[in-house]
Amino acid sequence: MNTCTASCSTRLEFSTYGDHSSTLKSLLVQIMTAEVDVTLSLSDPSVVATRFWHPLADGRIQCDLCPRACKLRERQRGLCFVRARMDNQVVMTSYGRSSGFCVDPIEKKPLNHFYPGSSVLSFGTAGCNLACKFCQNWDISKSRQMDSLMQQATPQAIASRARELGCKSVAFTYNDPVIFHEYAEAVAAACKAIGIKTVAVTAAYLTEPARAAFFSYIDAVNVDLKAFTEDFYYRLTGAQLQPVLECLQYLKHETSVWFEITTLLIPGCNDSDAEIDAMTQWLLNQLGAEVPLHFTAFHPDYKMLNTAATPVASLRRARDIALGNGLRYVYTGNVDDGVGGSSYCHHCRERVIERDWYQLGSYQLDSRGHCIHCGTAFPGHFDAEPGDWGRQRLSVNMA
Repeated sequence: MNTCTASCSTRLEFSTYGDHSSTLKSLLVQIMTAEVDVTLSLSDPSVVATRFWHPLADGRIQCDLCPRACKLRERQRGLCFVRARMDNQVVMTSYGRSSGFCVDPIEKKPLNHFYPGSSVLSFGTAGCNLACKFCQNWDISKSRQMDSLMQQATPQAIASRARELGCKSVAFTYNDPVIFHEYAEAVAAACKAIGIKTVAVTAAYLTEPARAAFFSYIDAVNVDLKAFTEDFYYRLTGAQLQPVLECLQYLKHETSVWFEITTLLIPGCNDSDAEIDAMTQWLLNQLGAEVPLHFTAFHPDYKMLNTAATPVASLRRARDIALGNGLRYVYTGNVDDGVGGSSYCHHCRERVIERDWYQLGSYQLDSRGHCIHCGTAFPGHFDAEPGDWGRQRLSVNMA
């Protein structure tokens, strides 16, 4: 039994949270017995009504935001923890509250083709609608304490702060923004009103009606494609692969949203040549050659502390397979790899954006985003000049 199989061999079924198994028994039991704080009510500013739910014949209410389809009794929370049933409707209980704000380089999301070198005001809330055993932000996404949401900010305050800090965009990240849909939507509207872009970092695990609403106000997305087998999703995330693939097809064929894809390679779990080959062939055939793909390194964390970190060689091997299958823009991440982190013109093969981690070096695109060597258009969104934010990470107090 390899380390991945050993780490995820337990299967549990919890009908409240749909027909998806999870290995995180303690997490699910905690949520199943958790009720909304008795001090919360619809008059609380952090509690807002939501749209995606419907009543069931047995008296429960089903949340229709994501495919998990949590079926809730009065004052019961969903698996994501921040959506709950209150007064016979599904509400969000963390509106206007955040786990913290930071200014990051846009390349950290990662987005390599969306205003390179620019800064992005990043924030998240608490909770998640997946149950990933390998979560790299588990202290936020698996938080079940509302006191972890220390900062409060209105959508208008976030947009204004981003402009004051010179940020090109605001990112919904650290935990999945799907679960704080209403807050993200309001922030995006406030940003759009003053010319600030919005970015979502998401596992894209949401229903068809919800995705149409969610992506209608987003400018750029990084989709976390966690693996390319249903077994991996079933065992290690408590979710399903197919809805994620459908969402990727939706983004490509039914929206104008710029998106890039990231796969965290976990040794022995999703890093085989066969799986990478199948995944990258699917991406090519269904999404085309120009969608950027990032292979990033896993480090032991959360419930997978006994799984080894990803070797740089594995990331480079995955990149070679993807390029060999016809994808044009494939990157390595979370490691020091100047070649794998830089961008190249697919036509003349010249390096057009040099990167050292998140620091830009030589920049060989013209003001239109075309290669200066051969004139070929480089896909993405670009300003006349690249940003110069570099590797900085700036904590921001919204008070």
